[in-house]
Amino acid sequence: MPNETPQESTLACLRQLIGFDTTSRNSNLALIDWAEAHLSTHGAKIRRNYNRDRTKANLFATFGEGPGGIVLSGHSDVVPVDGQAWSSDPFKAEIRGDRLYGRGACDMKGFISVVLAQAEKFSQAQLSTPIHVALSYDEEVGCLGISGLLDDLSIAGIRPDGCIVGEPTSMRLVTAHKGGRVYRCKVRGQAAHSSLTPSGLNAIEYAARVITFIQDLAWREEEQGLRVEGLDVPFSTISTNLISGGRGQNIVPAECEFLFDYRYVPGMAPDSFIDSIRAYVAEQVEPRMRRHHPHAGVELERTADIPALNAQEKDDFTQLAKSLLRPHASAKVAYGTEAGFFQRVGIPSIVCGPGSIDDAHKPDEFVPLAQLAECELFMDRLVARMRVAQPA
Repeated sequence: MPNETPQESTLACLRQLIGFDTTSRNSNLALIDWAEAHLSTHGAKIRRNYNRDRTKANLFATFGEGPGGIVLSGHSDVVPVDGQAWSSDPFKAEIRGDRLYGRGACDMKGFISVVLAQAEKFSQAQLSTPIHVALSYDEEVGCLGISGLLDDLSIAGIRPDGCIVGEPTSMRLVTAHKGGRVYRCKVRGQAAHSSLTPSGLNAIEYAARVITFIQDLAWREEEQGLRVEGLDVPFSTISTNLISGGRGQNIVPAECEFLFDYRYVPGMAPDSFIDSIRAYVAEQVEPRMRRHHPHAGVELERTADIPALNAQEKDDFTQLAKSLLRPHASAKVAYGTEAGFFQRVGIPSIVCGPGSIDDAHKPDEFVPLAQLAECELFMDRLVARMRVAQPA
């Protein structure tokens, strides 16, 4: 029967990690400093790169020598606890029964704690290829940090053979997830007193035209678009989720702004839908607006871009990851991860980690102790596979 109790070293690391309030609005440097000191103690070679203000950092640590290797990747930030009713201090790990509670326990400091607790084993193993540890910032607010980490690796000539992103999957192998983009649309009209409506240009009404076109695209995707079975929603979706505009009920609004969210299935060309929207705006909306006011118009800006993941089942790296886990069918998920970023630069990637996504971002977030122990076993098997073969 598998061990259902994680090692004390894992629990100690997780207590330490949860104690850092790395809500995305905060700096993560205290956590990164601690992780760097811990990994360096065990001989890891460290790289860092920072955000523009140097208030946040990515960390990349390497055990072993030579090219290639496997990355164990996680994000250091967590979502806010504001307005949530917790039964205990969210930034103090607490074990109750067979679960460990705390913000980030599931998403995804549980995985990171297992990896950090393995540092001594990584350093003592005679590895045939390196094991890398990657910690990013600002994943929870649009995956803002990971591109800088990957750019730094490219400049340094570091090209791993594969990446395991430890997002919570209940230790199931996830080989595919949707991509996600967020766009901001700003509509500029002309203000006027509502008693003189024809002298103005109603930005809200023209925004509504664009929103209706977006909804038509969404219906078309549902009825005729590419479908990927195994996803909770097997087709691409587009939804307008936030809108603002207007100054008063008796003023023709000069401005309207809305955000729309595009979740596309693996294998979909994500530019095709925004090209359709831009064409509609350029051909149908703006000409009519500018007949009334030459400075009126519509601006479209992409504010987030998370690539889809589509690992090939027969790839060597996917098969390696599968061989290290308990037998089960691989899964596809609706949420996005940083795995798509690694895959986009040519690094084969999968997602697998302790905890369930259903328990992430909620009050009393937790990770089952048994899944931390299962993740430890996963790491043990990985190290065993990566050791230099010993002579008989």
